[in-house]
Amino acid sequence: MEPDTFRNDIGVDVYWRRRLTALVAVLVMVAIVAWACSAAGGPEGTPEAQAAPASPSPVLSGLPVVTVTPTPSVQPSGRPSVQASSPAPATPAPRPRRPGDPCDPGDLVLSVLGAEEVYGAGSRPRFILTLVNTGKVMCTTDVGPRALEIRITSGPDRVWSSADCLSGETKESRELERGIPYVRQIEWDRRRSGSDCRAERAEARPGTYVAVVRAPRLKSGKVVFHLR
Repeated sequence: MEPDTFRNDIGVDVYWRRRLTALVAVLVMVAIVAWACSAAGGPEGTPEAQAAPASPSPVLSGLPVVTVTPTPSVQPSGRPSVQASSPAPATPAPRPRRPGDPCDPGDLVLSVLGAEEVYGAGSRPRFILTLVNTGKVMCTTDVGPRALEIRITSGPDRVWSSADCLSGETKESRELERGIPYVRQIEWDRRRSGSDCRAERAEARPGTYVAVVRAPRLKSGKVVFHLR
């Protein structure tokens, strides 16, 4: 091209300045497109690439895996420690009963029978007292008049007792074999008794009376009879 052409149309400086501006614009566009592509699809931006674990070392993979459980720390407390209660000592078994031991009241059966139901004037009431050992072995017990008391009442009135006004030795120990009853016969003279043994004893009036035999932790059934 002729140099005059530049002078006729535009200046040389203006021509090259426009060419440089266009070249710079193209380079900027190329840089923007390249940056956008690298940010969107590059391997560093993928979650898989960031989360991929490193391959374990062959030496470490051969070691056993040990799981350590932390022990919880015990904080000091002002409360007293609770200790397990000791078991209660076992109750020793009772000693087997031997022949001649005192009788257990639970092994004795006490009863009384009346000879008659109605007693006429001048007739004295009679009673048969029995005591039976039901235990496994022979035992001993007191069968004296104070230990085995027969009491006669009429309603709430205490009329007579075999334990009133006793003198001398009143204890009588007796061996009771199993099933063999001890038998005693008692007769009432139809007179009242009481704690004052010096007082004159009045005669009981005709009427209905009840007789019962008593012993420590024992009591017989009732015998009802009548005086005429």
